[in-house]
Amino acid sequence: MLNVALPSIARSLGASASQLQWVVDAYAIVFAGLLLSLGALGDRVGRKWVFMDGLVVFGGGSAFAAWSQTADVLTAARALMGLGAAALMPCTLSILTNVFTQERDRVRAIGVWSGTTGLGVALGPILGGFLLAHFWWGSVFLVNVPIALVGLMAAAWLVPNSKSPSSLRPDGLGAGLSTLGLGVLLWGIIEAPDRGWTSPFIVGSLVVALVVVGVFVAWERRIDHPMLPLAFFAHRRYSVAIAALALVLFALLGMFFLMTQYLQFDLGFSPLEAGVRMLPVAVALLIIAPLSVLVARSIGTKYVVSAGLALVAISFGLLSRTTVSGTYRDCFVPFVIAGVGVALSLAPCTESVMGSLPKQQPGAGSASSDAALQVGGALGVAVLGTALNLRYQHLMAPVVARASVPAPIQRLIESSLGAALTVAHRAPKKLGSELATLARRAFVSGMDEALVIATAVVAVAALVFLPSRGLPDGAAPSGDEKSLYSP
Repeated sequence: MLNVALPSIARSLGASASQLQWVVDAYAIVFAGLLLSLGALGDRVGRKWVFMDGLVVFGGGSAFAAWSQTADVLTAARALMGLGAAALMPCTLSILTNVFTQERDRVRAIGVWSGTTGLGVALGPILGGFLLAHFWWGSVFLVNVPIALVGLMAAAWLVPNSKSPSSLRPDGLGAGLSTLGLGVLLWGIIEAPDRGWTSPFIVGSLVVALVVVGVFVAWERRIDHPMLPLAFFAHRRYSVAIAALALVLFALLGMFFLMTQYLQFDLGFSPLEAGVRMLPVAVALLIIAPLSVLVARSIGTKYVVSAGLALVAISFGLLSRTTVSGTYRDCFVPFVIAGVGVALSLAPCTESVMGSLPKQQPGAGSASSDAALQVGGALGVAVLGTALNLRYQHLMAPVVARASVPAPIQRLIESSLGAALTVAHRAPKKLGSELATLARRAFVSGMDEALVIATAVVAVAALVFLPSRGLPDGAAPSGDEKSLYSP
């Protein structure tokens, strides 16, 4: 829903392109940074209660977001929503693996759980578009409140409580370091188009991010109750699946961030029409995700995941050929291919993560898979959005300079396509039409460049994840490892 609402938020709050990226990524930073600690807390004090607390915070943050008056306040509200989501999301998979203890049942349950992602992707843009057609942009957040209330009542009645007697105490310092490191890294990436990559602030932020991440790794190695047990990554099944999950969401959320703006700003669709036209991605995800785990167990997880990543790369390559005079028909087939590719990767990787960890640590498995999704999605929005902004500003700056417009208007036009179109709407007809055409061309050029970058990243990942003829470390696979390394 948020992606469909971005153009409306840009117009109503006067948000720049970088502010829109922060509205999306503030949620992901807090979510990813606290997932592991709050997942461990659920294992320790009771998953049902942490799940319900998360619903309360998420619902409250949604109400706060709905009535935000500035982009900065909205960003803070999104961070609060991320805190609630970090509490409730790890508990969902932990509860499932606790209820469905047989492997066959667990695989089916996780397949259905992954399918609900497709349902959310399907309903979110359409419901968001419907709300925006009848109400103000805040309604896309306010709708979460009754959903949270229903979730609370259902959880109190249906969800059994469970916890792990051997669970470790939460790692507060690890959570703080991971959140700080990710936040500073994304700040540098997102702010670079406005400040310049050689700016002391940007260079300093990237250096600080590397230092903080290094301290985080050293701390996690040292303590006896790490937020993220680094020993997990010695298990190839786990580490490969985590990397694939991050790349899948890098692609999916990056594409949604770009294409929902393209459909509305360039093709002229309303929010509801744009939401309906994103449906092919969601329908493919909804249908294929529950089946993908079964296919993976028949022919090997790495084959299925590699094929999924390859399809995502193909879809991005096709979308990167989009032009300012294109039509929705140019997007339809790539959207379907992208949905199938994501579906083939998402559920098998999630099942691999959950199946590769000790049964007494489902919270750590659930939280680490969710963290990979959120970090990947946040980086997708940050990296692809920044690539778009750099290209857009590079093309628009000389055009605006030649027009000799006042400096505040110049900064507004260069900040985002939405702002440029607002200026164009208020300008004299001929001048406004020319400005709108140039801004749309610059935006599409930047979008295509971002999609080329994404194509390259995902294509390389697909090749890396292809099964090798040999086995890792020369060892023979056993049990679950066969699903990842079957030749």
